Amino acid sequence: MSPGWGRRLGAFVFLGPGIAYLAVLMLVPLALILSYTVFRRGRFGGIVYEFTTENFSRLFDPLYLDVVLVSIKLATLTTVFALLLGYPTAYVIARLPRTWKTIALVAVVLPFWTNFIIRIYAWTILLSGPGLINSTLGTQFELLYNQGAMVTGLLYSYLPLMVLPLYAAIEKLDPQLREASANLGASAFTTFRRVTLPLTLPGVATGCVFVFVPSFGNFVIPEILGGGRSATVGTLIRTEFLKSRDWPFGSTLALAVILVLIVLLVIQSWVSRRG
Repeated sequence: MSPGWGRRLGAFVFLGPGIAYLAVLMLVPLALILSYTVFRRGRFGGIVYEFTTENFSRLFDPLYLDVVLVSIKLATLTTVFALLLGYPTAYVIARLPRTWKTIALVAVVLPFWTNFIIRIYAWTILLSGPGLINSTLGTQFELLYNQGAMVTGLLYSYLPLMVLPLYAAIEKLDPQLREASANLGASAFTTFRRVTLPLTLPGVATGCVFVFVPSFGNFVIPEILGGGRSATVGTLIRTEFLKSRDWPFGSTLALAVILVLIVLLVIQSWVSRRG
């Protein structure tokens, strides 16, 4: 047996299960979604295998465009707030002593150890009319079932996905670069603007993608904290599949979300290369 053949066999043994997993549970469903987009919905749901492009033209209906714009607005606000909160958090964690750094990172990922649905329902208790926030402040603000509550829930759920890549990017920075900038007379803000921020742009781009994509397609949080009052792409896809049983159009919406993901990944890759 030649050494090259043995290396190929070893690569196949170790990579085979992962490749098979991706092929069965990701590529096959994606192929089904892609194929459903060109067929018609049956009279009582399901699929009629007659070729049509109607599903793609429906995407540009003003009703659905409004839903997409609402989803983009919510995901963008969540991403912006996550970046504003996550960057200083990651910066402080990266400069902590090793012991405290580990404790802080565990605290960041700690919410992931609790069931997602339970955490979101806990926010309904906090934001409801007689909830903890209004009771503490002695007010009766309408904090639940609006877009503000949805952004709060999305931010709470996905903030760690912003902090971790930012922390990894900041941690890799050479501290001598900041020292050199200070020795040359630059202020702390100038050092951050001219040295730290440009060198951590790949982490910023990765964190923004990690937050924007799940926020854009999420349907659980808009349903629970938004009360279903603001339709999003996620809730619309769920409705098309499970209630309207319009699988072709639901697949077309899902394909549109995938294309958005691909565009964002291309942008993130370009920013990483420039960084």
